[in-house]
Amino acid sequence: MYLVYADEQGNVYDHSELYGLARSGDMIVEMLEEELIPLPEGATLVGLPNTRAVGMNPKTGEMLPLPEGSQAVGALLPQGFTRLCLPGYVKTDKSYKLPLFGYSAVVWKDGGFYVAADLTDDPEQWNPLNCDREDVEAGVGSLTAKYPENRLYGHLSNCALGYECLTSSNTFLGRWEGAVPVSYSCNAGCFGCISEQPDDSGFVSPQTRMNFRPTVNEISEVMLEHLKTPQSIISFGQGCEGEPSTQAKLIIEAIREVRSITDMGYININTNAGLSDHIRGIVDAGLDLMRVSTISALDDHYNAYYKPRGYTLANVEKSLKYAASRGVYTSINYLIFPGVTDREEEIEAMVEFVRRTDLKLIQMRNLNIDPESYLELIPPAQGEILGMKTMLEIFREELPDVVIGSYTHVPPADLARAKQRRVKI
Repeated sequence: MYLVYADEQGNVYDHSELYGLARSGDMIVEMLEEELIPLPEGATLVGLPNTRAVGMNPKTGEMLPLPEGSQAVGALLPQGFTRLCLPGYVKTDKSYKLPLFGYSAVVWKDGGFYVAADLTDDPEQWNPLNCDREDVEAGVGSLTAKYPENRLYGHLSNCALGYECLTSSNTFLGRWEGAVPVSYSCNAGCFGCISEQPDDSGFVSPQTRMNFRPTVNEISEVMLEHLKTPQSIISFGQGCEGEPSTQAKLIIEAIREVRSITDMGYININTNAGLSDHIRGIVDAGLDLMRVSTISALDDHYNAYYKPRGYTLANVEKSLKYAASRGVYTSINYLIFPGVTDREEEIEAMVEFVRRTDLKLIQMRNLNIDPESYLELIPPAQGEILGMKTMLEIFREELPDVVIGSYTHVPPADLARAKQRRVKI
């Protein structure tokens, strides 16, 4: 398991002597054979600026940072893979904040790259290699010509072509889960938000947030264009917008209009679910799927990261319980981080939260953040750090009826039939 590192020009090398190390939280740790898998198709290797890779002398066990002029390397994993460790590194400039990506530990082994990761979902749909850019360009041209006055298609075309966002690309390809952003405002101040940052945050937002309020007609056009197959999903709540439920009136009217025309496919919302009354109205209008973003089931950790405005974690739980009681297929977008999510107290709290809310699916999502900044923000560990692989095993054992995955799914057949009955009523 040899150390992987890069030079200042970005050329990647494997070390001839030192073994690769990893990080769990702020601790440098040895990598375990059972945690390694071959570098997945669609993954990307990136250098970590202003860092030095740390390796281990296998004969003495001594941990050694490489000389200046080199940098640590991490892997960015496609959806479907949950990282188990961070890359092993030390910063050369402690004030520097790494770009907002989910870096995973990578080593050279048996003539190839390996990463510390676990396969938690089928990666096929979200493999970037399965999104043909020429097809996306053709789809953008077709739909923007068909709906020249629809500002949402204009906005999404930049997301698909400029950012190569897979969800917005699906909107133009007419497949799987497609995007329909609706909100420029938010009721949370998430640390490391990917679409809006205060000037003094030190982070650079990788996306630009939408800056207009769409009409019900614009929203309905996008929804009806996409909801043409039984397996199609259209989703409110994208990385290029704020909290969609702040525009509940628009969403409710659009859902009602679309469902008066077709019962095809599934309507999903990606939300923080803090506005319980707004969520109730959206659910009652005919919502099928709801994915709630969370980083913890502990109030102090949740509040430190999300900085909620006018709501609490109790409101989030209330929204999930109501949606589940109305037959909505509920899941959480669980932002995970090695050395934090696998803390004993975090695991215990999350297991109980899932049980109380009758969740159907936990979507494991690698948190895109600068590790040092995040660890300084949140409360310190209270119990033992069990390891990410152990955490996944506990979830599977303690929550046998809950799906462990990585992205939004069409519900199982029995729940899908229930959905069809609910729409007809």
